[in-house]
Amino acid sequence: MISLPLTTPILPSRCLLHQTRRPNSTRRRFWIRSSSSLHEHVTAKTTKRVVLVRHGQSTWNEEGRIQGSSDFSVLTKKGESQAEISRQMLIDDSFDVCFTSPLKRSKKTAEIIWGSRESEMIFNYELREIDLYSFQGLLKKEGKEKFGEAFKQWQEDPANFIIDGHYPVRELWSRARSCWPGILAHESKSVLVVAHNAVNQALVATAIGLGTEYFRSLLQSNCGVSVLDFTPTTDGGSPHVCLNRLNQTPNSPLAGGSSGGRKASKQVILVCHGQGNNEDSAVINQAATNDQSMNMLGVIQSQKTAELLLDLRVSSIVSSPKAASIETAGVISRVQKAAGCLGVDSVPRHVETKQMNELDVEGVLRKSNQDNDVIASSQPGWLSQLDEEAVSALWNRSGKAWESLLDKLSDEESNPGEIMVVVGPPMTHISLIAQCLNLTKEGLGLFHLDAGSISVIDFPDGPSRSGVIRCTNYTAHLGRWCIPITRAA
Repeated sequence: MISLPLTTPILPSRCLLHQTRRPNSTRRRFWIRSSSSLHEHVTAKTTKRVVLVRHGQSTWNEEGRIQGSSDFSVLTKKGESQAEISRQMLIDDSFDVCFTSPLKRSKKTAEIIWGSRESEMIFNYELREIDLYSFQGLLKKEGKEKFGEAFKQWQEDPANFIIDGHYPVRELWSRARSCWPGILAHESKSVLVVAHNAVNQALVATAIGLGTEYFRSLLQSNCGVSVLDFTPTTDGGSPHVCLNRLNQTPNSPLAGGSSGGRKASKQVILVCHGQGNNEDSAVINQAATNDQSMNMLGVIQSQKTAELLLDLRVSSIVSSPKAASIETAGVISRVQKAAGCLGVDSVPRHVETKQMNELDVEGVLRKSNQDNDVIASSQPGWLSQLDEEAVSALWNRSGKAWESLLDKLSDEESNPGEIMVVVGPPMTHISLIAQCLNLTKEGLGLFHLDAGSISVIDFPDGPSRSGVIRCTNYTAHLGRWCIPITRAA
């Protein structure tokens, strides 16, 4: 086993300018840059997949105690069980190396997941959890009582939170950027990184170009798995980065729990429709004029998704007007309404269903990009296959859809637990995720979604404020048809 400090700073592979869409949005700028010069870039020689895992539940997680970078807590029995489930989930996946935080709760999780693999395990102190100084060791209620306004700032404005003369979130972002050169320089194609909640958030954010204001916007649950793909560019510069999935957990992502430390008052579940006839996950054939229905695999995917959602009381389903989306929405609606006879709910469920034309992005792309035969959002750099007119049309349409969905959620303030399911193609939901994060249209290439997947957005402060991405591209519910996290060994 190797212990390796990494200090070279990383710069973003792009500088995306965010936009202001909702009047109450609190988003500011993407980047607080490191002090390194602008000509320094992170490069990847080969295509590389990096799999991030947060440690299992610790004793201080269980107690509600602030851990920070302290090393007093250890995994609970539940935490060890979560790590074992993650090991099983990743047992057929091939990893060339494991980087891990040396803190006991992370180290033990890494050892359980790594199992009998003979490849090296590298301990890197830069992967430790966020440094929270005087907060560390306190129960959350003690932090509130002892530090008052400082604790309130930590909860409400963490990017500018200061304690003991330090800005912990800013320091964390700088440290996360410093980790990437060593990870990407390693001669490997598949890398496992086991660390902590905040630092994993920072690793994801710095990889895709998001600044400190996105702290707590990308959820990391105990033993949640996130996947980043790095693809070399032809000019040898910074690699193209794609978030393949976020926070795939050992249990259902719909099982509840807090969202960034707060309970979600509203929730949007993005369901990618089941695979259609002659459809290769998220591929749009410009020459095709038929509205494709689902094939048998798509029918199975929609049924699996409906089963996953059965434990929730879905209040409304909004779908694209295309056949595969309508069919998927119909399956979910019928299963919801049958909850009583299925023994899940004793109270009859009413589900409002409607179609929204703005969720039909394929039609817009066909009109705007007729010269291209195929657009494949399943491939790295798919955004470059579209001309400027097509990208703008996609972005503008998705912006209208997102505003309409938020307005619908806002109309139901009397029902704080409302859950809305939105059914559409992967490219539509990629656009909605980018809209939720307040990105620009250049951010469309940062995400990947598969047919039959679900993504979950929480609104702990209501739909007029920023959403929290609970998970993206979750496919574990598909069973034998789920999408592997890495290539097979």
